[in-house]
Amino acid sequence: MHETYQGAGFAGGQRGFRPGGPGGSIWDAVEQLRGAFDSRGGPRKSRGDVRAAVLALLAERPMHGYQIIREIEERSGGAWKPSPGSVYPTLQLLADEGLITAEESGGRKTYSLTEGGRAEADAAAETPAPWTASSGREGGGHGALPKAGIELAQAAAQVGRTGSPEQVQQAVTVLEDARRRLYSILAQD
Repeated sequence: MHETYQGAGFAGGQRGFRPGGPGGSIWDAVEQLRGAFDSRGGPRKSRGDVRAAVLALLAERPMHGYQIIREIEERSGGAWKPSPGSVYPTLQLLADEGLITAEESGGRKTYSLTEGGRAEADAAAETPAPWTASSGREGGGHGALPKAGIELAQAAAQVGRTGSPEQVQQAVTVLEDARRRLYSILAQD
């Protein structure tokens, strides 16, 4: 992205948005922001984290793969949603290691821990759950920050598309103030 929010995105309060046309760069900025905070691209998790999460969840109750994915996403406040391409191979690996078993019912496999799996889950119970690290520092809730940033960018894009020149200038002033205030948060001790 070569233009800024103040560039083509807000200049002159363009009406009649066309991708690639006047105001198009704001959508590029929104997509770049979304990509930076995308829950799948958020804090990238290693296979060990997926493995630890699966074991921790199965220690609570048997689940099928989709339940595991949903549970991790929910517990991380949306900051981490592992893909089926990381969860299902992990389940297969754990089954190959003899740590879990799968029982098929109604066309779905439900996974549960074996005795060896329960021992490994119990040993890892002393460490924080992998989804806890995804939901923010010291309970800070980083999952809410990306959502708020994306919603702000979308509102700014709407003003850039449909607002009058005066409304666009007001939006620019608000965004500049918000940027300064965000940096002041980091400057606090």
